[in-house]
Amino acid sequence: MSSTIFIVWRESIEAMLVIGILYTWLKTQTNSGSSDAREGIHFLWGGVAAGIALALVLAFIMLKIQSELAAEALEYFQIAIVLIASALITQMVLWMRRHGRTLKADLENGLQQAKEQANWWGMATLAAIAVGREGAETVIFVYGNGLAQNTALIPFLLSALSGFVLAFLTFWVLSRGTRWFSWRLFFRVSEVLLLLLAAALLVDGVEKMIGMGWLPALIDPVWDSSFILDDSSTIGGLVSAFTGYRAYPALSMLIIYFIYWISVILLLRNTTRKNTPTIS
Repeated sequence: MSSTIFIVWRESIEAMLVIGILYTWLKTQTNSGSSDAREGIHFLWGGVAAGIALALVLAFIMLKIQSELAAEALEYFQIAIVLIASALITQMVLWMRRHGRTLKADLENGLQQAKEQANWWGMATLAAIAVGREGAETVIFVYGNGLAQNTALIPFLLSALSGFVLAFLTFWVLSRGTRWFSWRLFFRVSEVLLLLLAAALLVDGVEKMIGMGWLPALIDPVWDSSFILDDSSTIGGLVSAFTGYRAYPALSMLIIYFIYWISVILLLRNTTRKNTPTIS
């Protein structure tokens, strides 16, 4: 449940950030006497509604597919979703690390072009894509995490609602601007938690593939750390859901886990190096 709250919280804030940038720019233009910008606000909310609808359609399709699949085919589908969710979370962190600094400027440049060309449909499409992207990612992440944790429907929905409410409150605090709680700190902390969650989903997918005989366990288990932290306990389960910790890990799972983190660290360092301005 806690990881579902975190996913919805993080993705909702990112969607609110994009909407907030677009709305603030349009509102500023409206206050300066631009009647075109006032019309643009209506297109903005239309784009947001379209993005939400896109995410709901994706959720319906995924639930429909699950209900139609037989037992073995359903296992394949669930493994695929868990692994896709892990890959998408990692890709999202890398994308934000690469584009986060210029996100506001890029969005405002797009809005300026839409205003000059009187092309508010383009702005609505931009809003729909931004919200739809975050919504679609949320559906896949939450669905994959729900499969990994075998969460019941009602607690699952309550967790998602709690995450959205928490996101709204967090966005309000961040928008007010504080010394101790900034956008920079938010993205740095949340990207670490997201990568830990992606690793946990990867471990769950690998564990399922070992169980189905797709991957050899090699040595199973490599150690027994249940006397320190049992992953079936309340605290151990929370750590397991967020980090992929296993008290009885198989060797092949550990190898894939370490390959994942080495790859992520190298990609993050490469992205940071590219974003660092050179001094001539």
